[in-house]
Amino acid sequence: MPASSLPDIDAVKTVIVDAAREVGLDKVLVRDSSTKDDGSMVTETDRRMQEQLFAALRSRWPQFAVMGEEMEYRSQSEVVAADGQGFWTLDPLDGTTNFAMGYPFYGVSLALVIEGEACLGVVYDPIRNELFSAIANGGAFLNERPLHTPDTGLMLRQCIANVDYKRLVAHLAERLVRYPPYRSQRNLGSSVLEWCWLAAGRVQLYLHGGQRMWDYAAGSLILREAGGVFTTLEGLPFDCRKITKRSVVAAVNSELHHAWLQWIWQNDERRKNSNVTL
Repeated sequence: MPASSLPDIDAVKTVIVDAAREVGLDKVLVRDSSTKDDGSMVTETDRRMQEQLFAALRSRWPQFAVMGEEMEYRSQSEVVAADGQGFWTLDPLDGTTNFAMGYPFYGVSLALVIEGEACLGVVYDPIRNELFSAIANGGAFLNERPLHTPDTGLMLRQCIANVDYKRLVAHLAERLVRYPPYRSQRNLGSSVLEWCWLAAGRVQLYLHGGQRMWDYAAGSLILREAGGVFTTLEGLPFDCRKITKRSVVAAVNSELHHAWLQWIWQNDERRKNSNVTL
């Protein structure tokens, strides 16, 4: 779809920021929460944020279906399978544990998916008032400034990596802890912001064992348009035609991504006896 046919991205940003402020995402407090069937946390704010954004999106752009994290799996699958003219995929509050505990690192992610590709994405950090956005083939932005991954010139061992250990297979997580190939490691607790911090060059490497579409659709578009590179752990590209979890290996440039993925493959027991090489 040509950019001229997409929703006005400034209007999308306004919808997200207004909803976030109305439900109080910009206020750091300890919140009541409950546990979902999959073991993850949810607050009433998650549900209110999704309801408000769904209503606004359907009102402003009724031609697109909407799908969010707090929907039932069957309903999510029906939206993705139908596709049609496209659909919105929303994470109304990513980093709910952080939010509930008063840890100021969480965000809102919204992407428009058409024919299996994210073509518009917005991620909002309400604490820092940072809006990351991108349109396919139109560049990435942080607030109003063009966003480009830095040409660091760093070797793998000099990098800071954002690694989510708990979703990795045990032997790979152990290798990363005992023999880290990078300088230092972080895990900040909000996938949607972690993509954007990589795009901004605040970290140089990223590894996550399993994300849903609403976790990666907007962030991966922003990273790609900023100049970063990403694949699954198998070295495969992303496809938004499925909502099953997929792994993430990403870096600020192709050289670091190649070195990062190569180290992972060399230290993954499942690949040691295979002949697959980069």
